[in-house]
Amino acid sequence: MKEKTYIDDVDRNLYDFRYEEKDSDFYKVDKGLTPEIVRQISKEKNDPEWMLDLRLKSLEVYNKLPVPDWGPSLDGLDLDNIVTYVKPKTALTAKWSEVPNEIKETFEKLGIPQAERESLAGVGAQYDSEVVYHNMREEVSNLGVVYTDLESALHGEYADLIKEKFMKLLPPEDHKFMALHGAVWSGGSFVYVPKGVKVEIPLQSYFRLNAPGAGQFEHTLIIVEEGADLHFIEGCSAPKYNIANLHAGCVELYVGKNARLRYSTIENWSKNMYNLNSKRALVEDGGKMEWVSGSFGSHTGYLYPMTILKGDNSKCEFTGITFAGKGQNLDTGLKIVHSGKNTTSAVNTKSISKSGGIGTMRSSVVVNPGAEGAESTVDCATLMLDDYSRSDTIPVMDIRTQSADVGHEAKIGRISDDAIFYLMSRGISEEDARAMIVSGFADNVSKELPLEYAIEMNNLIRLEMVGSIG
Repeated sequence: MKEKTYIDDVDRNLYDFRYEEKDSDFYKVDKGLTPEIVRQISKEKNDPEWMLDLRLKSLEVYNKLPVPDWGPSLDGLDLDNIVTYVKPKTALTAKWSEVPNEIKETFEKLGIPQAERESLAGVGAQYDSEVVYHNMREEVSNLGVVYTDLESALHGEYADLIKEKFMKLLPPEDHKFMALHGAVWSGGSFVYVPKGVKVEIPLQSYFRLNAPGAGQFEHTLIIVEEGADLHFIEGCSAPKYNIANLHAGCVELYVGKNARLRYSTIENWSKNMYNLNSKRALVEDGGKMEWVSGSFGSHTGYLYPMTILKGDNSKCEFTGITFAGKGQNLDTGLKIVHSGKNTTSAVNTKSISKSGGIGTMRSSVVVNPGAEGAESTVDCATLMLDDYSRSDTIPVMDIRTQSADVGHEAKIGRISDDAIFYLMSRGISEEDARAMIVSGFADNVSKELPLEYAIEMNNLIRLEMVGSIG
C-alpha cells in the first residue's frame, strides 16, 4: 500500500475517509497519482465510461509530458506529494441553511451569501474538491438558462453536449498540467445560455481550497448560444500553509454567433499556492469575448487565457492587473488568435511589483493567413514600487497576412514623489497616499467590475500595499 498521510491542520469533522472505512475521523488520502487513484475518483463521481477513458488517457499523457519550462521555476512543487482529491463531508445543496456550519462560516467571511442576495443571478461554491452549494434565481431559470455543477450536468439532459465540448478546447496533450487536470478533475460549473437570452445580472462561482498539500482541479464549461449575453464571475481563495498547494483548473468558453460573454476573475490565493490555471475561449461570427482579470496572492502563477477569434467580425477585449509582492513570481498574460476576417482585439494590462516581487506579462497575437482586416492593440503598463522588484513585458506577434493592423505599447513607471507630497499636504498619510495612487493605476480593471467586486479588489490592493496578505 502506498504511503498515507493525515490531514490534521483542518477541521477533522469536515472530511470523509476516501478509500477504506476505518474508525478514524481523519480524512486519509494517498499521495501521488496512479491508475488506481484515477479509477477511484471516477468511481466516486459515477462517471460515464467515456469519462473514465478520458481520465486514464490523460494519465498516460501526464506521465509522458515534461514539466513546462516557459515560466518561473516550479522547483518547490512536488507533484508526487500533492493530494488530488479531498471530499468534504457534505452533499451538494441548493439551500444555504443546509451547508455545514464550518464551511458556511468560511464562505460567509468571504461575503458569498450577501453577494448572492444583492447582485447575483446565481452562485456556486466549491470547497476543496466538491461543489457544496449551487443555486440560481427562479426568473433566470425560467429563461432556460442552466447553471449547475458540472458533474450533475454530466448525468442530465446536457450529457451529450458536455461530451461533445469537454476538453476539446484544452485537450490533455496541451501541457502536463492539462493532462493532470484531465485525469483528476473534480467539481466546477456548467452554464448554458440559450439562443437570444440575455442574463441581466452576473452568475458567480467561488472556489475555496482549504486542505494543506492538496490540489484543486475544477472544470468550468460555459456555452453561450447565438445572440445571448452573460457575465460570469469567478472568485478564488485559500488559507496559507507551510506546504505547497496546487491549483490546476480548466475553463472552456464557447461564444456563439453575435453572442457576448464577459468572464471576470478575482484570484486571491495564499502565497503557498502554485496557480497553474488554463482558460480558453472560442468565438463565432460577430461574437465578443471579454476578459477582466485581477491576480493577487499565490507563490507562482502561470496564467495565459487564450481567445480564438474563429468567426468573421468577432472581437476580444482583455483587461487585467497583476500584483506581485514579496516572494511572488507571477507569470501572466494572454494569447489571441485571429482566424476570421475583420476580427479585432484590444488588450489593456497593468502590473504592479513590490518588495522584490517579480511580474512578467506575456502577450501573443497570432494573425492567421485568412484573417484579412484583423486589428489588434496591446497596451501594457507597469508600476514599480521599489528598486529591487522586477517587471518584464514579453510581446510576441505572428502576423501572416498583409492586411492586418497590429500594435504593441509598453510603459514602466514609479510613484511620483511629488504626487505623494501633494496628497500628504492634504492630510493623507503616506501609506494611504501610496494606496490611493496604486488603486488609481488599477482603475482600468476596477471600473469593469460590479461595485462590490471593485471595492474588494481595491481592498486587496490596500492589503498588498501594507504587506498583510498571505
